[in-house]
Amino acid sequence: MEESLTGRQLDAVFKLLNGRLERNGAHPVEIVVCGGAALIVTGLLSRTTMDVDIVAMFDDSVELVAPVPLPDSLLRAAREVAEVMQLPENWLNNGPSRGEGGLFQMGLPNGFQDRLHAHKYGEYLVVYFIDRIDQIHFKLYASVDRGGYHISDLKALCPSTGELIQAARWTVTHDVSSEFLMLLKQLLETLGYKDVAAEI
Repeated sequence: MEESLTGRQLDAVFKLLNGRLERNGAHPVEIVVCGGAALIVTGLLSRTTMDVDIVAMFDDSVELVAPVPLPDSLLRAAREVAEVMQLPENWLNNGPSRGEGGLFQMGLPNGFQDRLHAHKYGEYLVVYFIDRIDQIHFKLYASVDRGGYHISDLKALCPSTGELIQAARWTVTHDVSSEFLMLLKQLLETLGYKDVAAEI
């Protein structure tokens, strides 16, 4: 079983996914991807990823919608790709926006849709990867919430003071608790952004 996906493997996986959708006679899909896959494909970071995180989808009216539930045809194609590429069954998932507290459900950053980077992998699959500033928003939120590699990703994106202030103000709309605000300020101070911590 593959433990992680490189940029080249992601390209092959998405092309194969398009092919499976076409072969199955599925409706074309347009998904919005965040996390490691987006960091890799857009060239922001050179690393690998364990999965592909869908944060939103476009409907037939070209409007962003929550990826809940994922279309059965997409899930079927993803399972077929998993078998061919020896990937985990849930390599393609809607984890970031699965429930009421999801990123989409709680509100995406202002201007999010206008910054998306579209990659067409065929007539049946378009993948939109999120922009660097939106990665900073999501990674700051995840760094406070879960820590670990999210902090490493955030540091590697080298956010400016202004970018972090914008991202921090967005994160506190997703978790309004005093505990989250305290942890956010502590993290920012630990990362050397005391000026940002003082602004929120």
